[in-house]
Amino acid sequence: MTQATPGAPSGPTSDATEPAIAFDRVSFRYPGTEAPAVEGVTLRVEQGEFLGVLGPNGGGKSTLLKLVLGRLRPTEGSVRVLGRSPAEAVASGLVGVVAQKFGAELAFPISVRQCVELRSTARLAPWRRPDAKARGRTDRAMELVGVSDLSRRPIGRLSGGQLQRVLIARAISTGPSLLLLDEPTVGIDVEGQRRFADLLNTLRRELGLTIVLVSHDVRSIVAGCDRVACIARTVHSHTSPEGLTPAVLAEVFRHDVAGIFGEVHVDAHDAASCDDPSHTHDHGHAGEGRP
Repeated sequence: MTQATPGAPSGPTSDATEPAIAFDRVSFRYPGTEAPAVEGVTLRVEQGEFLGVLGPNGGGKSTLLKLVLGRLRPTEGSVRVLGRSPAEAVASGLVGVVAQKFGAELAFPISVRQCVELRSTARLAPWRRPDAKARGRTDRAMELVGVSDLSRRPIGRLSGGQLQRVLIARAISTGPSLLLLDEPTVGIDVEGQRRFADLLNTLRRELGLTIVLVSHDVRSIVAGCDRVACIARTVHSHTSPEGLTPAVLAEVFRHDVAGIFGEVHVDAHDAASCDDPSHTHDHGHAGEGRP
């Protein structure tokens, strides 16, 4: 079993021998649609890994996240999260999430501290005040992301970067093993993205987190990830950031590019046709298209 890091927000433990996420030939089709949103996805994310999921808008990235969270069930195949079903992993507090949209809560008159406490005290009865343990989890989470000095500030008066840190503090305050982030760097400049990647890597070291960051922005993906899964309905590549060659990117984003330049195609085969189910290589694109 994984051990809690000293001083980290404490939470449930998971079996260290299990992958953080395991997709096995997963397909999902939304009701009333002809084409599947995702098809034949086989992907393994090891515990402690920092994986970037890159792909175009409408390419299935959000569907994959919903499958990991148990909000959707595969039409075909299976998904396991830390050795459990997605619903069991989420219910056990093993999964923390930083969602893409947060606008409604910005208008709610609460402070930074109250925003973080909402997650760490979610299982308390409504009439109970946070106990010393819950307050300690909140304090530690805010300290780890560097927002302790903003404790009393209304969340509606935060900058984009400050808000992202608060949302991460809220997500880690329950001590999860897996942290999912959906388009977290939208509206943040290049330098802000670099600082954000540094923060995530610090949290990974301090807390032993597995991190999955979903984005359509190549810069935010390559800033700090160990490996990158390129998704456009299926897995087109699963490689290190250095393996993101022009050929791979052209294939993954070819429908977006087609709207500008007309239909294009390059030889970047999908991961379903690969003999290696872990997809740890770059699918034959290494060095291709580089200067």
